[in-house]
Amino acid sequence: MNKIKYIIVSLLALISCSKDNDDMLLDTLQNYVSNKSFEMGAVIACAASDEKTNDVLTFYYPETGATNIRFYETQNAQVNKDDFSNYLKVSIQSEPFFNGYLGKFTQSSSNEKWIIVTFELDNEIKISNPIRSKQITKPTVWNDEVTINQSQSGMPNFMWEDDAFGDNAIYFQVVSDEQNNLLSGTYTYDNYFQYYNISNVVLNITTETPIALILGNNYNFTLMDVSEDNWVNWVILKTFKAQ
Repeated sequence: MNKIKYIIVSLLALISCSKDNDDMLLDTLQNYVSNKSFEMGAVIACAASDEKTNDVLTFYYPETGATNIRFYETQNAQVNKDDFSNYLKVSIQSEPFFNGYLGKFTQSSSNEKWIIVTFELDNEIKISNPIRSKQITKPTVWNDEVTINQSQSGMPNFMWEDDAFGDNAIYFQVVSDEQNNLLSGTYTYDNYFQYYNISNVVLNITTETPIALILGNNYNFTLMDVSEDNWVNWVILKTFKAQ
């Protein structure tokens, strides 16, 4: 009788393991995009570590009309980042960032991984470039080290140290109001940006012409120094009064 019970328990365990493996296979990015139209590099996304908790913060820009936003990650950073079968879907809730202009995923992780964010738009799956989390080996530095030149009234010029951490690929700048509403979101290769002069902007997520700054009002400047593998080396946060 005990032998029969052992056989039944073993069979149930095998069935359970098989089901778990099947579920993991169904949740891979490879399975999701199989036989579907998709575009690689079509989701703007990067990740940083939180300055207090060291949680991994993954930021992304959800284009208007984007649906079915998903978060995928590998088990570790040693796998092939370009193999979609290495990415498993994670059930994690996105939070609004800059009052919903951007989105943010927050998670605690004891090891470093590759991350991909996807959404669906215009009957196609949009996929971010792989993001290498570095919360252990290269945690994000947070500070307020930016020079603001307001000699041109209403058009502050922001300047910061260039390539301070040795592997900068691009800079992302946000100017927002006191309520944290995004006024402009821009990318430059240069270590400066003037509001709102887009002569050196290489990528712009500002959908409308930004409002003129009101003299005497407080505003916020945010900068992200992004590496080639989409990890944020440096975040600058600075409040300033428009002059």
